[in-house]
Parts: sequence; C-alpha cells; structure tokens
Amino acid sequence: MVRPYLPLNALRAFEASARHLSFTRAAIELCVTQAAVSQQVKQLEDRLGTALFKRLPRGLMITEEGEALLPVLRESFDRIAGTLDRFEHGHLSEVVKVGAVGTFAVGWLLPRLGDFARRFPFVELRLSTNNNRVDMAAEGLDFAIRFGNGAWHSTEAEELFEAPLSPLCLPQLAARLKVPDDLLGETLLRSYRASEWASWFTAAGVAASAPLKGMVFDTSLAMIEAAQQGAGVALAPPRMFPRLLTSGQLVQPFAIETGMGSYWLTRLKSRPPTTGMRLFQDWLMEMASGEALGRKGC
Repeated sequence: MVRPYLPLNALRAFEASARHLSFTRAAIELCVTQAAVSQQVKQLEDRLGTALFKRLPRGLMITEEGEALLPVLRESFDRIAGTLDRFEHGHLSEVVKVGAVGTFAVGWLLPRLGDFARRFPFVELRLSTNNNRVDMAAEGLDFAIRFGNGAWHSTEAEELFEAPLSPLCLPQLAARLKVPDDLLGETLLRSYRASEWASWFTAAGVAASAPLKGMVFDTSLAMIEAAQQGAGVALAPPRMFPRLLTSGQLVQPFAIETGMGSYWLTRLKSRPPTTGMRLFQDWLMEMASGEALGRKGC
C-alpha cells in the first residue's frame, strides 16, 4: 500500500491543535491564521481518511485516531528539535566525558582547555577527577587519563608523556637540605605507592634502610597542599606544579628525579570513537607532543 504524502505543516498544525484543543491557540503559537490551521488539519484528515477531531462549539475533542497519532508526532518533533539544537558553528555538537587523575587535570589539563574550547566550540567536555582508580564503563566515560605503565584491562592506551618525581617543599625547609641524605631527617610525605621514595633515594645514591615516616596521601594534590602548609617534603611530579614553583611557594631542592610511569589516555576497546572523541584525542596528543618537545629542549 502506498502511504499518502503528509505535509509537515499539516502534521505540525494537528500536533499544536491537539495540545491546545483549539485551532485559535494553535494558530497563535504557529504565527498563522486560525483558518490556515483549520484547513491544514482538514487536509491531513482527508489524506488519512479519518477524523482527528470532533469540532465542538467551544473547542475541539480529539478522536481515538487522533490520540493514536499525537504521541508519535510529539516524540518525532522533540527528536528533530533536539538534533537541530545540537548544531553549532556548522557542526553537530557532542558531549565527550573525560575522567582524569586530579593532579593531571589541575596541573596540566585545565590551563590548556581554553585552547580546545576555542578550536572546537561544538564539543562539550565534561571533566571529572579521580585518584587514578576509575571504572570507565560504570561511570560512562569516553576517556580516562591515568598514571602508570599503560597496561589496563580491555582498554586502548596512548602514552602522553612521562612525569618523573622529585622532592618539593617550602623554601625555608629546603634551606637546610644540603645533600640528598639530609632528607632522611625530614618528614617525607608519601603516596599509596610505597616504592616511590625508595626509588628516588636509589637514584640519588642514598642508602635509606630505615622505615620512612610521614603521612600517606591518595593524590599528589593533597600531598602538595600539605607540603605548602609545612607538613613535610612531598615527592611529586614538578611539571604538574609549575605555578607553585615559578612563584617560589615551593622549591625543588634537588634536580634528581625518578621515573615511576607516564600519563596515558585510555579508552575502552568496546567504545567506538565518535567525531568529538577523535577531535579531543588528536588535540590532547598534539598538546602532549609539544610538552614532550619542550621538556627535551630544557
């Protein structure tokens, strides 16, 4: 059976009239005359071969056939409107959800997000932070930026750059640190990765046999805040805290660093990349490549 051609204006006129149960109020909404709305609805009824309204002295009463058609039209018009609303600057807007280690998000990513927003205004980034423990599927994330060795189950991982660790502390505390061994007499702030200070002392040629003392933190952000408040010496990636180091609020008493891993952009293998995801990934890799080149040039 060949379906009759149904004009969009007639369908819109019926949907508005059904909501208002009035041709007059539908006409006001659609900015046309009451006669035009009535005629469009009549044409639709003729094409369908059934009455959609009962005309009453004081308005309209929708028929059973009209009741069946109305929710389908409402959903269709809502979906069309929603899709059209997503067009911006000639592109279909898209949401990309990114989870990131808090240290990376605050120290490196946030200062650069303005560039991404200017270049891709049609991609809305939704950023959440974590302490490197994340369930991408459960949290509905498109990407997770993590610190480690790149080996996470069921994920594609692309290395951004290394972030070696070094002691950071207040200037007045650093003034009494002449050689790396002096750190053994200080309160050493630690992450939940217990091997980090041992690795740094090995790189510095210091035999640190005694158990370390000091608070344990689940993020470098909290550890650095404690160091700023004079709680001890933090072991953290200096490149994530350039503002504190440049301003002199914290100092790096020794140039010695130890590599414990890299930052990685990860995506579930089961999550096909969208246009917005590809744009974010390409942009992030471009920024990370510039960071790596800049560090080699130092």
